[in-house]
Amino acid sequence: CWLDGNEIVLGSSQLLYVLCSPCRIQKCTTDFVSLTSHLNSALDGFDLEFCKALRAYSACTYRNSKVCRGNLVYHSAVLGISDLMSQRNCSKDGPTSSTNPEVTHDPCNYSGHTEANEHQGGEKTIPTYLFCGLFGDPHLRTFKDHFQTCKVEGAWPLIDNNYLTVQVTNVPVVPGSSATATNKITIIFKSYQHCTDQKVYQAVTDDLPAAFVDGTTGGGDGNTKSLQIVDKVSGKYVEMHARYIGTTVYIRQLGHYLTLAIRMPQELAMAYEESQDLQLCVNGCPSSERIDDSGHLPLPVRGQVLPQAGAARPQSAYTLETATTKCHEKMLVKDIYFYSCVFDLLTTGDANFTAAAHSALQDVEALHPRKERWHIFPSSRDGGVGKGSKSFVSLGLACLILVAFL
Repeated sequence: CWLDGNEIVLGSSQLLYVLCSPCRIQKCTTDFVSLTSHLNSALDGFDLEFCKALRAYSACTYRNSKVCRGNLVYHSAVLGISDLMSQRNCSKDGPTSSTNPEVTHDPCNYSGHTEANEHQGGEKTIPTYLFCGLFGDPHLRTFKDHFQTCKVEGAWPLIDNNYLTVQVTNVPVVPGSSATATNKITIIFKSYQHCTDQKVYQAVTDDLPAAFVDGTTGGGDGNTKSLQIVDKVSGKYVEMHARYIGTTVYIRQLGHYLTLAIRMPQELAMAYEESQDLQLCVNGCPSSERIDDSGHLPLPVRGQVLPQAGAARPQSAYTLETATTKCHEKMLVKDIYFYSCVFDLLTTGDANFTAAAHSALQDVEALHPRKERWHIFPSSRDGGVGKGSKSFVSLGLACLILVAFL
């Protein structure tokens, strides 16, 4: 057997058992906690159930007495059990609780599903979460961490699966530009078992309600809602927490436009029919709707947006230098959010887009499950974080070229 990383050879089978069998005092303690955590000392029958759990705890420590004899935690547990049995007048002999109790779980709490599976003998699984965000005019971060800048004027589905539908409506930002921004968001939380009835939420510019369209602020029964809206900043920022599907949604209004960020378990986000494949968060924007052409953004020259055919050319109040300075006030790291800010200021001249980019990055830091992927840099060229960021390689280079025009 092995002890502290070194192989040892033992002649005595008893000594081999003592040294090579693991001390399982932690398992004993965990079982005791699971047997007693739901008990209420104010209710009848508490002492009976608590004593049964203590006897089971004691029996577990006895079974581990040889392999744990040099373990201080073990000896502390033995003394603690003795003290508790004295305090509760528990007899040493009597019925014991099952060491593999039937664990009840809340079916309307997604995080509880994996815990129940573990107690039922399955492997412990940690759910994988995905992030999607939309902000600016507009910039999309997909579930795959691809970053795109799109036109998508009109109504488009961000998410459309068996549990949730999210649709955004985008309108042109300035005359003559193909860039748009979001002025309406509709979210449908689909009915799910007894956890919630279908709930519809709708936000439009200057109307960011803290309630669903039916006037309620949550779904589900009891004091702990399985679906709830939280009004963070009245009329400017709301959060939606759907415990039953492990999903969180942030919606903000910055200036005249809306931003959205969402975190959702991968297994639920990918639960959709073939006919539901048009989802911007899943597959990105169609190529015909991409503003960045093969990874190159059509940047403004001297603060002017590149016009559509026959359209007037609006003048932005920002130059490359002033836009860069303005964005640097909010974002010190020159990642895609910084360059999105510069692009938006040069395109629109609206300083509120600086706050939109900054808030979008804050939402990433709050909701994205992988810290190493929070920032996507222009130099990224491969991996799951790479494809969308190629646009901003061109953006960074083009910004340098534009200095000659200023």
